[in-house]
Amino acid sequence: MEKYIEKASVLIEALPYIKEFNEKIVVIKYGGSAMTDNLIRAKIIEDIALMKYVGMKPVIVHGGGPAINNMLDRIGKKTKFINGMRVTDQETMETVEMVLSGNVNKNIVNLLAAHNIKAIGISGKDGKLFTAEKLIIDDGDLGHVGILTEIDTSLLNVLLTNGYTPVIAPISSDKAGNTYNINADMAASRVASALKAQKLIYISDIPGILRDIKDEGSLIHQTTLTEIEKLKKNGIINDGMIPKVDFAVQAVTGGVSSVHILDGRVEHSILLEIFTKKGIGTIIQKEQL
Repeated sequence: MEKYIEKASVLIEALPYIKEFNEKIVVIKYGGSAMTDNLIRAKIIEDIALMKYVGMKPVIVHGGGPAINNMLDRIGKKTKFINGMRVTDQETMETVEMVLSGNVNKNIVNLLAAHNIKAIGISGKDGKLFTAEKLIIDDGDLGHVGILTEIDTSLLNVLLTNGYTPVIAPISSDKAGNTYNINADMAASRVASALKAQKLIYISDIPGILRDIKDEGSLIHQTTLTEIEKLKKNGIINDGMIPKVDFAVQAVTGGVSSVHILDGRVEHSILLEIFTKKGIGTIIQKEQL
């Protein structure tokens, strides 16, 4: 009997959040181990399905680096990186688009369909959702790597209004029709801001922002934009974590109520984060919580 009471208590704890987030848009950046580990992937998809069934409006923006690497290896294409960013020539860009907009995107759609979720797979090219321009850096030419300059949410609004869950591959074109690969964290941030989403969730392979990278017990559960700047100055937020946090800050500044960075390797991490009082990751908001 106690285990049933415990289950009921969990549901009751979630009830206020279910009420609060009903009909609210939540953008989920889906990547990392959550895309490559079958068990983790299944749990993430279940979380998103449940969000939809309790009345939330999830929007998924996905990456797909490992799948891209596998395909490039299969065709014998060597990959070069500059400052951690893939150099994307024309042949590589064609492969990236094929993998992201094709295999990866439609696999997510298919997994959601297995839970009777009506999902639509699109890329940033569809409905002129994204407009990009070439990313220019000082250390070399990245080729077809872009940054977003414009977001048109018309298509997303139509899909959401009609009960569909958009699944977005971060591929865009510029005004001249050139194709670019877009950082998925950037794309998720810009989509969330443009939709004035209630939440943006970054699914990653780390617990969140840690005061000590070697100690998962040092997780910072809650922080603000002001505190983020202090954490960067003190070197607590550093290296590869800086771009993700910067995109999170841009989303909050752009009108998103909160950004969550959480470990997708934890079973049902999304549900634990948004339907419990403490959550399991780091939440970033504009004002003091």
